[in-house]
Amino acid sequence: MVGSSGADTMGGVFRWIMRTEGWPGLFRGNAVNVLRVAPSKAIELFTYDTAKKYLTPEAGEAPKVPIPTPLVAGALAGVASTLCTYPMELVKTRLTIEKDVYDNLLHAFVKIVRDEGPGELYRGLAPSLIGVVPYAAANFYAYETLRGMYRRASGKEEVGNVPTLLIGSAAGAIASTATFPLEVARKQMQVGAVGGRQVYKNVLHAMYCILSKEGAAGLYRGLGPSCIKLMPAAGISFMCYEACKKILVDEKEDLAEADEEEEEDA
Repeated sequence: MVGSSGADTMGGVFRWIMRTEGWPGLFRGNAVNVLRVAPSKAIELFTYDTAKKYLTPEAGEAPKVPIPTPLVAGALAGVASTLCTYPMELVKTRLTIEKDVYDNLLHAFVKIVRDEGPGELYRGLAPSLIGVVPYAAANFYAYETLRGMYRRASGKEEVGNVPTLLIGSAAGAIASTATFPLEVARKQMQVGAVGGRQVYKNVLHAMYCILSKEGAAGLYRGLGPSCIKLMPAAGISFMCYEACKKILVDEKEDLAEADEEEEEDA
């Protein structure tokens, strides 16, 4: 995405990393990524589920919003998770791009704040928020739509783990492709002036400069490896989400209903 290797293909970048850094180079920033993803996904899915329940009308009730509920709930979920975990995302990007500059996560935080100010932790937040709204909305909407299509085609109300994995993967690919230029602009804004790079004023300026220098292909640099990473990640995320809901929520509700019926019988 940030073009630091000089290679034009995924295979070329892979060989460059292996040649210059070896296997550890493929996992640079992964610890920070794990620390970021865990709370980010938790906040995102909690917000989505809560917003969806609140916005979904009861049977016979008029819709509470004029647009599909998954779009609104997904957008709110993306905004909530981004606002809460954005500094971790920026630090992850810096640890991945800047070699031998930071010793660890804490050192990166302290150095960025000391040298560049606290506001630097939120560099690129605007394009992130601009990008996360259509991405999260498209992701959840595509997921719910594909899930509904599967139910109608199969005639089954229950969607198994494997279909959920495939549906989630497809939804992630659709959402990522639709919003990828914003992701490229965000990444390049996060990197900032590292290595003499150009500093962009805003997301439109970043996209204009990338388009002028590299053409439309520059706005989609890294789409292939991004989808290869994102598709299984999205699929696994949705599969775990649905499985945990069955265990932690649905079974609990079933037990509560059974208790109520017993009380009524008594």
